[in-house]
Amino acid sequence: MSGQRKCPDCGSSEIVEDAHYAQNQLVCADCGFILTEGLLTTTFQDEEHLQEVTYSRSTGQNEQLSRCKQRGIKRVQDLCKVLYLPAVFEETALAYFQRAIEHPSFHLVSLEKKEILVGCCVFVTCRQHNWPLTMGTICSLLYADKELFASVYLCVLKELQLDVPALSLTDLVKTHLNSFKLFQSSANVPAKFAEDKGKMVARTIQIVELASETWLVTGRHPIPIVTAAAYLAWQSLQPVGRLTCTFPRFCKLAGTDLPPPAHLRLKELNDILLRMASQLAWLRVLNVDKKTVVKHIGDLLQHRHFLLKSSFSSGDAEDQGATAAGDGPESSPRAAGCSARAEGCHPRGKQKCSSVQRPLLPPCLINPRKRLRTAALSPSDQAITGDEAISDSEIEQYLRSQEEMQEFSKAQAWH
Repeated sequence: MSGQRKCPDCGSSEIVEDAHYAQNQLVCADCGFILTEGLLTTTFQDEEHLQEVTYSRSTGQNEQLSRCKQRGIKRVQDLCKVLYLPAVFEETALAYFQRAIEHPSFHLVSLEKKEILVGCCVFVTCRQHNWPLTMGTICSLLYADKELFASVYLCVLKELQLDVPALSLTDLVKTHLNSFKLFQSSANVPAKFAEDKGKMVARTIQIVELASETWLVTGRHPIPIVTAAAYLAWQSLQPVGRLTCTFPRFCKLAGTDLPPPAHLRLKELNDILLRMASQLAWLRVLNVDKKTVVKHIGDLLQHRHFLLKSSFSSGDAEDQGATAAGDGPESSPRAAGCSARAEGCHPRGKQKCSSVQRPLLPPCLINPRKRLRTAALSPSDQAITGDEAISDSEIEQYLRSQEEMQEFSKAQAWH
């Protein structure tokens, strides 16, 4: 400090500036006498030069985490521990959660969506590391609605610009079947219904691959298809005591939900299996239906590539078969026999045809949605062609001013 000023008490020139309780004071270094003392309040002139300071800057709020963020971080850590995820997964999920909770899109959302946001960050991390985890598992752990979870998940991908690879069907089958309670007998699962986990997973994967090859998976939710394939695989391993078990009872024994479209996927899988069974010689003499075809799933899956080629043909093959059938009397018996074998019927006609051979197409092309029919026109409306003469009274209805009337009368005079 400047040496010109002296202490009025001891006469020393060692005057220093000291900040006591954020107030600047001039103090004598020798005796401690306070020469000038800061004011606790500001004057009106001082306030003219002041600037507004936000609450977060004045209190250091940014230096500590909010209660919402602390709770979310704890929930992410707990969820990773429940799922036995590696430490790398936990760090990535925490980074995604901190990015998401600070994004303006998630500031004013409900507590339920913030709870779902925790599961979305963990789910995205598992998908990016190719860790088999389904959305249903996360929803069951968080007691969250699946539709709401899906909407928040899509919002997270969009706002954070995350890239998530698709999960393979094989990993999805293994993950979905891990939650089944059929792999050991208990009070709720009789001994005849218990099944080896490895055998059931392997058979289910084969049926799901068959569904993928026949367009049953494209554009559809995979869980109903996996559930229907697991039911068929479980029945085919021991069909004697399990054919009487219904689909809803199977899901109840397994401890899993029955998705509404699963019945339709089961029907489509049975249709594919019946069409393939019609191409095996030792199954043509049997009356195979949708219930008994389960007994022969092992044989059908073993030769599925050949049976699919034989069961479904292209449009050219059908045209050639129709042409060969109409060439002449000599070729007609042979053509009839070939067409009968192609359709899965006995050549002598003892077994009725269950279905007509068709190309292998997606179900949306085979059974398109019905379009709404327009109301039928009345006979008077159907008689109108648009070429009818317009009467003068109708023309006068469109004329509004006197000038238009005069122009119209002049136009009639020229005719």
